[in-house]
Amino acid sequence: MDNRKELGATFDTKVSLYEKMRPGYVDDLYKAIFDYVKIDENSRVVEVGSGSGQATLPVLKTGCEVTAVEYGENFSELLKEKFKDYTFSVLTGKFEDVELEKDKYDLVFSATAFHWVPEEIGYPKVHSILKEGGAFARFANRPCISSDMPELVSEINALYEEYYNKHYGIKSGSRKQFTEEDAKSISEIPEKYGFKDIKCYLFYRERVFTAKEYTQLLGTYSDHIAIEEKIRNEFFSRIEEAIDRHGGTITIKDIMDLELARK
Repeated sequence: MDNRKELGATFDTKVSLYEKMRPGYVDDLYKAIFDYVKIDENSRVVEVGSGSGQATLPVLKTGCEVTAVEYGENFSELLKEKFKDYTFSVLTGKFEDVELEKDKYDLVFSATAFHWVPEEIGYPKVHSILKEGGAFARFANRPCISSDMPELVSEINALYEEYYNKHYGIKSGSRKQFTEEDAKSISEIPEKYGFKDIKCYLFYRERVFTAKEYTQLLGTYSDHIAIEEKIRNEFFSRIEEAIDRHGGTITIKDIMDLELARK
């Protein structure tokens, strides 16, 4: 069953927590985008799935005009207030549903959000609204627990088996780390829809959380929010106990992938 609608809507229920806990993206990722396509005060840009705007400010700082497409009403209001001093507007709705001008935009970008848009609708629509030579930048953060903490990793994997996998009916097995091959596979998708000049990059970062901070972060993920509250609270409590038994902090290694394509 495709439950994109239900899971996507859960983001909007955790606006303040999402704003606090979700990270932005490294400067080198934006440098790669701006080296690929020139963006300045004469440029028009669309962001798909802005959330609370973790990826938005570095683009706005170029002086361009940004139109954010955001499904959540609460996030939309937050964005309007947060970026009121910039040339910025919000369309509240799904990217596949909102009206956007054809052949008008220099850049369309989406940060850890484009997976919510059906491929066969999203890519052709991005292609249609871009100017000739305009660029699509799709990027995401793929966090995983540091392998330097194998006992903690093992305990948390066992908890995911007991709570998360059971809830979603997933077969046993540890979740795989995102790889360069995964990024390459995503980067090849636009070719099917007429894009060219394909490029992809990986960037890395480490973050350290206390037990409570880590479960607050998990509480911003739609698939975790969707677990029944009583079960979710027990699940998170046991994750916190595991972290506290192993020194009180957990190190997360972020892998950020960027895929670029040109109309």
